[in-house]
Amino acid sequence: MLPAVIWISVMGLAICRPSQNQLETESAEVRSEAIRRLLEVFGMEDPPAALVRGHKQPPQYMLDLYNTIADVDGVTKDPTLLEGNTVRSFFDKLHSDQIEFLFNMSTVAKSEKILTAELHLFKLRPQASLTFNRHHFCQVSVYQVLDSSKKNISQGKKLLSSRLVPIHSSGWEVFTITQAVRSWMSDEGSNLGLLVSVRTLAGLQMDLKTVRFASGRNHHHSKQPMLVLFTDDGRRAASLEITPKGSDDSPRLPFPSLPLPAAARRSARSIDYDESGEKMPCQRLPLYVDFEEIGWSGWIVSPRGYNAYHCKGSCPFPLGQNMRPTNHATVQSIINALKLTKGIETPCCVPDKLFSINLLYFDDDENVVLKQYDDMVAGSCGCH
Repeated sequence: MLPAVIWISVMGLAICRPSQNQLETESAEVRSEAIRRLLEVFGMEDPPAALVRGHKQPPQYMLDLYNTIADVDGVTKDPTLLEGNTVRSFFDKLHSDQIEFLFNMSTVAKSEKILTAELHLFKLRPQASLTFNRHHFCQVSVYQVLDSSKKNISQGKKLLSSRLVPIHSSGWEVFTITQAVRSWMSDEGSNLGLLVSVRTLAGLQMDLKTVRFASGRNHHHSKQPMLVLFTDDGRRAASLEITPKGSDDSPRLPFPSLPLPAAARRSARSIDYDESGEKMPCQRLPLYVDFEEIGWSGWIVSPRGYNAYHCKGSCPFPLGQNMRPTNHATVQSIINALKLTKGIETPCCVPDKLFSINLLYFDDDENVVLKQYDDMVAGSCGCH
C-alpha cells in the first residue's frame, strides 16, 4: 500500500500547486493594483497618454524652473523656493495676428487654489527699417475680455496689468493676471481670452510693427505666448490632518493579499542579516524607482527615475545615538531587553526624515506641469 500512498500524496501536491496561468494572472493583478496605488500617490486616476515627443518640447521656462528647485534626481533643493506645489503652463489657442490670446484651462481641477497667474510674452526687436523712433518707452496693458463684441471699447474689457516697456528691448515680459484666472475658474464660460494694447506715453495707439510680440503662428515654439499658473492642490494640508477618533486606522494593504513565494518568505525572515549572517544595524539603503520600467517614460520629462531609499536593519539593545532613536524607542528597547512585558518587540528601523521630489510631465492636453510631492525620499533612518 505504501507506493499507493506516495502516489496519492504526489497527486495531491500536483493538484494544490497553482498553474502557470494562475501565477501569471495573480502577478498581473498585483502589478495592476500596484500601478493604480502609485498613481494615487502622484494624485492621478489614470496616467496621461504617452506622447510621441519628437517635435514636442517643454517650455524652456518650465525646464529652468525645474532645474532651479530640484536636483538631478528630482529631490527638492529648498522647500521655500516654490509657491504652492503645482506649476502649470498653457500655450495660446488663438494664434491671432492681433495681440489676443485664449488659454484652455480645462485640466485644472476646481479644487486647486490659484495662487498666482502670469502671462509670458516674448517681445521681439523692432524691424530694422523702424529702429529709429523718437519714443523710448511704450505702455503695454493687458485686459480681460468681458464681451467679445465690445472688446475695443472700455465696457467690453477689464484692465489687469499695465507697465512701461523699452521699445528697443527684446526678451520675455511677464504680466500678473491672477484676478482674471480666478474668475475663469469660478465661471468657465467667462473665459473669453486676453487682449493686449500698446500705446505711446501720450496714450496714442502704436503701430504693431514697431512693438512686436511673438505669436504661436509665425514664430519659434520657444517664444510662444504662455500662461503660467502657480497653484496648490491641497495635498499638503490633507496629509497633516489627524485621523478622527473611532475611524478605522488599521493599515490597508497596497494591493490584494496574495500568498508570498517561498523566496520572499525567506527574505522576510532574514531582513536584518547581511550575507555573512551578521545582524545589520539600522541603516539607509538604495531603492531606485525607474519610471521607464514602470511604463511612464512616455509622458514624464524629468526625472527619468529617482532614489527613494529604504530603511533596513536591526535596533538591538542598547540603542546608540547613531541609530537616532526616539525616547519611546529607547524605553521600548529597555523593556524588550529586560523582558518585563510579554510580546514587546525591539524598535523598528524606519525613515525619520523624508524629502519631497518634483515631477515635470505632459498632461493629457500636452500642457507641461511641474508638481511637488511630499515625503517621497527617505532622507535618513532611525530606530522608532
